[in-house]
Amino acid sequence: MAAFVLLTRLSPQALHQPRSFVTLERHVAEQVQAHCPEVKWLVSCALLGPWDYLDVIEAPDLQAATRVSVLVRSHGQAHTEIWPAMAWPDFKALVKGLPARD
Repeated sequence: MAAFVLLTRLSPQALHQPRSFVTLERHVAEQVQAHCPEVKWLVSCALLGPWDYLDVIEAPDLQAATRVSVLVRSHGQAHTEIWPAMAWPDFKALVKGLPARD
């Protein structure tokens, strides 16, 4: 399966109080599990910057990762970005197989 980084920024309207983060996370997780059971969450981090969350997921393809992103956007009242990612050892193996520069 492929890895994807999902960045999420919640809209101010999504949060009514600090505990809203937990309620919203539970609701979105239920939706993703119901509609994307093939997707596996690897890492979830809260961020203190322009993004609220950074998640790393495994999905069979871009379509499944996009479904997760759309569910987070619609049920989480959020803006999301999704980036394909490659494990460092896999990247090094790919680079090693490239031709040398002339």
